Amino acid sequence: MRRLPALFPVLVVGSLALAVRVIYNLTVAAAYVPLFDARSYEQIALHLLQEHCFCEHPLVPTVYRAPLWPALIACIYALFGQHNLLVRFFLSLVGTGTCLLLFFFVRDLYGKRLGMLAGLFAAVYPELYIYDGWLYSESITIFLLLALCYILYRMTTRETTLFSWCLCAIVLALLVLARPNGLLACGIFLCWLFLALKQHWLSWWSRWQLVGRACLVGGLTLLMLTPWTLRNYRVSHSFLPVATGDGTVLLGAYNDLVLTTPGYIGSWINPRLAAPALAARYPAICSAPCELKREEDFKRGAGLWMERHPGSLPFLLVMHLWNLWQPETVEGDLPTIRFPSAPGALEVVLMMRSFPLLVFALALLGVGTIWGRWRLWLPVLLAVAFIIGQSLIFYGSPRMRAPIEPLLILLASAAIARWAERWRRPQYRPGTDRKGTSATSQARETAPQPGKRTRLKLWVGLVLPPVTALKTYSSDDEKRRGLTRIALAS
Repeated sequence: MRRLPALFPVLVVGSLALAVRVIYNLTVAAAYVPLFDARSYEQIALHLLQEHCFCEHPLVPTVYRAPLWPALIACIYALFGQHNLLVRFFLSLVGTGTCLLLFFFVRDLYGKRLGMLAGLFAAVYPELYIYDGWLYSESITIFLLLALCYILYRMTTRETTLFSWCLCAIVLALLVLARPNGLLACGIFLCWLFLALKQHWLSWWSRWQLVGRACLVGGLTLLMLTPWTLRNYRVSHSFLPVATGDGTVLLGAYNDLVLTTPGYIGSWINPRLAAPALAARYPAICSAPCELKREEDFKRGAGLWMERHPGSLPFLLVMHLWNLWQPETVEGDLPTIRFPSAPGALEVVLMMRSFPLLVFALALLGVGTIWGRWRLWLPVLLAVAFIIGQSLIFYGSPRMRAPIEPLLILLASAAIARWAERWRRPQYRPGTDRKGTSATSQARETAPQPGKRTRLKLWVGLVLPPVTALKTYSSDDEKRRGLTRIALAS
């Protein structure tokens, strides 16, 4: 019974988040069938189960996709059968975990009330639960990036055990395996570690102890990545830590069509449409060595286009940044796009067009309030900076912004906390200053205050004369009484 008050916010936030995601999957995404990237993930999962091969096409190994998400789909299908609704329910649990993790993060920073407010808002925030209704890897990436930031925050604020460092290594390795460019997450940890060593933040450990724990994180991360890297070397005969695919992204983002095609300006277009002559050199079903060669040619093609169009690069970079902060997510496989007449689809679209604008404004104000505590916020700031930099290099879209959505809510909570702190102060009244102190009180506070000896003298001066007078009166009275007795006796 004593634990119920502590568990109440967790139960409320978790219940609301799970209910919203289950309802979304049963209404807007009820008829969902995976297409595009989601179909590719599902095909790899099925080939893992049927052929024990990480293949998008039968018996053709691929290195184009990161392994974590297809492997999770394969595990769910192996346990419960081939039903994508079960996978989306699993993503609903992951999204619920994201909301709870955000609650704990804000609670540690600003208290339970604001933490509960942030958790409840995240539960109904459309840019979080829409990713739990399709078979993409965004939900996993969102959760893992928030978990990494929270672990680094706790390491900064308190002495932790070796288990915390091992957990950091596990989360970091899973984040690397979740996306082809997941190795950028290692940059967040390395930058945080460098500043922690330089600024002596973790003072409860010596420098050598801290270096030893950092080596432990690096060793465990490499240990978890090594089997997949060896597999990639076996099928492609090249060193590839996770996956390829950067060439396709770059060529799709830097071409003539992204400068003129309505709806795709500054975005991404399939290289088979953007550069058909170059893409035609490679078959649709491409083996692992073929994929590596294709990606290298695509990167060279994107580089040549940049050299020939230097004047267009500033415009594209601005458009990448502009597209990154568009409020509404528009993707071909999104249930709100495929099923616009489904129950609740219109309401979700209206929420996507309004809620993110509020979060963006509050997060921008929150950045201005945390500079005095930037040490605590360093993992969050590094993660946001890495995602923005990645979007500038490749291309910007709300989907590229997805990993930092809970971090934006975290920054918005900082702005709300500052306003709440100012609201708790006494209100301004005529005759008072901004803190609510009256002029009389100010004069009393500014007047020179007596020291201890001065106060002792004042007390002696006030108390001693009455006591002396009382003693004198008593002695004179006794004398009069004595004379009277002598006179009566005589």
